[in-house]
Amino acid sequence: MRAIFAALIVVLVAAGAWLGYEIYNQSAANSEKPYGVAFNLTDQDGQPITEQAFRGHPTVVFFGFTHCPEICPTTLYELGNWFEALGKDGENIKAYFVSIDPERDTPEVLGNYLGNVTDRVRGITGDPEAVRTMARGFNIYFKRIDTGDGDYTMDHTASILLLDSKGRFRKTIAFGEDSDSAIQKLRDLAAT
Repeated sequence: MRAIFAALIVVLVAAGAWLGYEIYNQSAANSEKPYGVAFNLTDQDGQPITEQAFRGHPTVVFFGFTHCPEICPTTLYELGNWFEALGKDGENIKAYFVSIDPERDTPEVLGNYLGNVTDRVRGITGDPEAVRTMARGFNIYFKRIDTGDGDYTMDHTASILLLDSKGRFRKTIAFGEDSDSAIQKLRDLAAT
């Protein structure tokens, strides 16, 4: 009986090791692939934009909406300040604000909104279902919340995604993160 039990343990350990190896190989292979999904949307100037905009340079991506009362304007304002603090060190980083509320956030609305905060961030919007598909593909949480007065707001992920020049996920900057930490993450990103 002990021999059978010992053999079973050896088989389970070997199976566990093989499974661990397979998971490691898959995650290592996936880390070389661009993050997110392909998309075909519209930028704030009404021009087509695809996932190729996130290639060839480090990229910052933030999902939000123009009617956001606190998180989005604060994040965009801080991002503008961080770019200013980086100076020439951050010139090669491109930044995008993807609206999770495309019904209200037309290209013109996005352009005006972003233009009042920073010229370093470009807006992305488009067909509502295409925007939802993109957001889900980038693992962004979002949900429409009715406010009871015929209006609504949006609940959403408040982190900034940092992608390297090949579009691969590197880090996030959390809402409310210390400025020094955020600036260092952007400086590190600029070198990718």
